[in-house]
Amino acid sequence: MRSEPAPPPQVRPAEGRDDHEAAAEALALAFVDDPAWAHLLPDPASRAERLLVFFNAEIGHLAPEHRQVWLTDDGSGAAVWAQPGRWSVPLLETLGQAGPMARAFGRRLPLATWTQLRFERRHPRSPQHWYLHYLGVEPRRQGRGLGGALMAPVLAECDRDGVPAHLEASTERNRRLYERNGFDLKSTFDLPLGGPPLRSMWREPR
Repeated sequence: MRSEPAPPPQVRPAEGRDDHEAAAEALALAFVDDPAWAHLLPDPASRAERLLVFFNAEIGHLAPEHRQVWLTDDGSGAAVWAQPGRWSVPLLETLGQAGPMARAFGRRLPLATWTQLRFERRHPRSPQHWYLHYLGVEPRRQGRGLGGALMAPVLAECDRDGVPAHLEASTERNRRLYERNGFDLKSTFDLPLGGPPLRSMWREPR
């Protein structure tokens, strides 16, 4: 007897504190072995905890005014998008996160700040676009189509409205995922102080 195909992954907009905390936890687990985050947070013993502090602060402070968060139904994956024209956060709001950022990065805070400034200098100014700030799925749930499902709602909106999308990929595996979803590699740049390469990718609407 032929088995029934697995139902497609279900995703939804994150709403409220519980969803934001679930998204932060999923992203912290997803990035614990990521080379870019390992460069910023080199101690593997504390990296997961520091990432959780960072993502809780980032999502809790910026969503929904500056970031749109999508979550899988089981809370194992999340995507954080910036709407067109809203990828850059005002300086005063950024300074309001100084305490949590210091807890997350400790003595590496200057490097994290330098890295963020490099991202902002390289970010395309035009045309207006959606920016995929973070996309992550817990390791135990990777390889099941959740990454593509988390991108699908916003990419469908991009195609409907004729708006491009932009992101940075930190690994070759991630680059291949994004290419399967219509992104093209535009350039590569290294993180400061001997950090790993990041791949700047762009997607034109279909």
